Amino acid sequence: MVAIAEQREQVENHQQNIGSQIDICQVSHVFDTPKGKLPVLNQVNLTVQAGEFVALLGPSGCGKSTLLRLVAGLEPATQGTLLQDDELIVRPDPSRIVVFQDPTLFPWRTVWDNVALGLQARGLLRRDRHRVDDALNRVGLGEFAQSYPHQLSGGMAQRVAFARALVNDPSLLILDEPLGKLDSLTRLAMQTELVDLWRKNGFSALLVTHDVEEALFLAQRVVVFSERPARIKAEIRVDLPYPRHRGDPRIAALRREALAHLGLDDSW
Repeated sequence: MVAIAEQREQVENHQQNIGSQIDICQVSHVFDTPKGKLPVLNQVNLTVQAGEFVALLGPSGCGKSTLLRLVAGLEPATQGTLLQDDELIVRPDPSRIVVFQDPTLFPWRTVWDNVALGLQARGLLRRDRHRVDDALNRVGLGEFAQSYPHQLSGGMAQRVAFARALVNDPSLLILDEPLGKLDSLTRLAMQTELVDLWRKNGFSALLVTHDVEEALFLAQRVVVFSERPARIKAEIRVDLPYPRHRGDPRIAALRREALAHLGLDDSW
């Protein structure tokens, strides 16, 4: 029991040392379209604590992925501020890595070379080659370093995408439906692997998903958004220990609560 307690303390300390705090303050965003201005976010206020795992739920097209792009620094918000550890987010940074639904691997590069791409682009590969092997080992793909993307299953390809993110030692992992294209069994297995990666590596995580059960299985807090322009309707704290069990009646109760906020509870 002492060893287990010490291991848990080490994980918690690792999270405190690595994860970034993200503050989203009064953020609104508008797209210019041929038909005029299209508001997509409406006065969003949200804080992701250092080392916290937060999931975003909401109707399709409401603006969740747009919020992720703003947090990543891929474009500026129309209104409001976004902060990482009290510093303004004004551009992309290796400390904030996005993992998309599609792993977007280069087919002509080996698994190792795909994971190394970020270090190579930053001129760090010669010095930090060992980090590529370490990242592949962390996702269980060390033996596939010299394989090519066409030789991988969908789940393995997505694990390569996670390794490509982890090689940069990010303090925030931005997850835009990263498991959305996987078959159901692979998706369940990858959910468990993603939780393990988060707990072992200590980064903060911000996830967009349309899967209510996935959000409750992974996250410590689930934020529910309204229709576009998105505003926060509710926050659900998932005060359940890890590892979680999908059959836990408390998850079922929280799922009904989340679906109620989404207007879908009549079917459950």
